[in-house]
Amino acid sequence: MKKAENYREIAPYIGLGTQLAATIVIMFFLGKWLDEKTGWFPVLTIFFALFGGFAAIYNFIKTVLQLNDKNKSGKNS
Repeated sequence: MKKAENYREIAPYIGLGTQLAATIVIMFFLGKWLDEKTGWFPVLTIFFALFGGFAAIYNFIKTVLQLNDKNKSGKNS
């Protein structure tokens, strides 16, 4: 019974790392593809990789804070 509760509590956090990495990788390859189309190599690759990193970290932190607030309000009730 205790194990099931623990899994239920950590389930929302499990996919966050994968989502963070996927965002960075997708943005990197989008920048690389755009560089090949425009001939601006490596400007767009660097820009999109950095933008993807910042966006992924922002989303990660925002999601963790929301989940923590949700868990705190659920335990106080």
